[in-house]
Amino acid sequence: MAAARPSAEEAFARLDEERVDHRFKGLPPDAEGKTVAELTAEHRSLFTGGFTTPVLALSAEALDHNLVLMERWSAEHGLAFAPHGKTSMAPLLLERQLAHGAWGITAAIPAQVRVYRAFGIQRIFLANEVVDAVALRWLAAELAADPEFRLVTYVDSVRGVELMDEALRAANATRPLDVVVELGAEGGRTGIRTEADGRAVADAVAATDTLRLVGVAGYEAEVPGADAEVVRAWLRRLTALAVEFDKAGRFAGVDEIVVSAGGSAWFDAVAEVFAELPPLSAPVLKLLRSGAYVTHDDGAYRHKTPFNRHPDEGALRPAFRLWAQVVSRPEPGRAYLNAGKRDASYDLGLPEPHLVRSARDGSVRAASGMTVTGLADQHAFVSLEDGAELEVGDWVALGLSHPCTVFDRWQMIPLVTEDGTVTQYVRTFF
Repeated sequence: MAAARPSAEEAFARLDEERVDHRFKGLPPDAEGKTVAELTAEHRSLFTGGFTTPVLALSAEALDHNLVLMERWSAEHGLAFAPHGKTSMAPLLLERQLAHGAWGITAAIPAQVRVYRAFGIQRIFLANEVVDAVALRWLAAELAADPEFRLVTYVDSVRGVELMDEALRAANATRPLDVVVELGAEGGRTGIRTEADGRAVADAVAATDTLRLVGVAGYEAEVPGADAEVVRAWLRRLTALAVEFDKAGRFAGVDEIVVSAGGSAWFDAVAEVFAELPPLSAPVLKLLRSGAYVTHDDGAYRHKTPFNRHPDEGALRPAFRLWAQVVSRPEPGRAYLNAGKRDASYDLGLPEPHLVRSARDGSVRAASGMTVTGLADQHAFVSLEDGAELEVGDWVALGLSHPCTVFDRWQMIPLVTEDGTVTQYVRTFF
């Protein structure tokens, strides 16, 4: 007989009990062997407490601000919220998102669902097609073992429905798996291309007793040529599909109808179009899935965020700073830092120097006249304008773009207050 899985409380306790060692880059070498709880209790300074560079820091104040802002914004716009957990894969952050009003957490693959379940998450939106028989058997077992667990996942093909039904019947599934028909777009990502395709998929679901159709969903940012007009038109296709399915009785017997969309670039359009939905035969769960908001960034999402279009509704704050050290000044106008592709995202923009902390006296100043022009595996190439001051040994704070490809480079991240005090350590699971 398989051993019982630890409870969520035990799983979080294990995070505190984990020993600090060589796995966690940037953490103080003299903390080797301490538990995370013991190290946390010391309230070390990021700058004088023995941390080594490069070290990624997460701003406690910016994180709090972003959590509160999106909780308020979602409520004001009549949206439920299932932030995409793949951004951080950090149970401590997912728990805080739930505490700030999230309906549940979104996953992209079954492996992420396993992490969420290990930490007790009871509502999961799996925004992808699942045709892996092993994963489906595991999901069926989770649903059977916990009557309170709710999972919703995508379908977009008749063949996919057949594979799901076959796997779930073989697993003797005791509860139907809730599914939503995913709407895509020609040349985009996954999802049906036409409404006729959607009707065929919905018919296939109805022909099974292992699946239950509960709504429609999609991801507007992957619609080719996405701009305000294109995104709104696609969202209206999505809501029209929900209305059509409801009129045809395809949601008969469900307690609520799920209509879901929303990355981090167009959630204002999602709110606008979802507000146009007429009453349906059951209450509608209007589910937003934005994930990057939790840390925001100093690059791609700084430019994409809908708050740029609605500044009166607030502003997200970038929460990441990657502190690296100047290790070489071999020629005029050029400096080299000891952080590179292994430490920083670079798929949606290079890091940006923001602050310099002097190695001589600890003073902090703006990183004026400095630009990162390239990254090697463990080096950042910094171009210096005339008059820019930077010495070997100085610490440089880098702003980063695209949080989804920052978190996966760090297994444990210090949560740091404005004065540099480390108050917590955020464990990630990629």
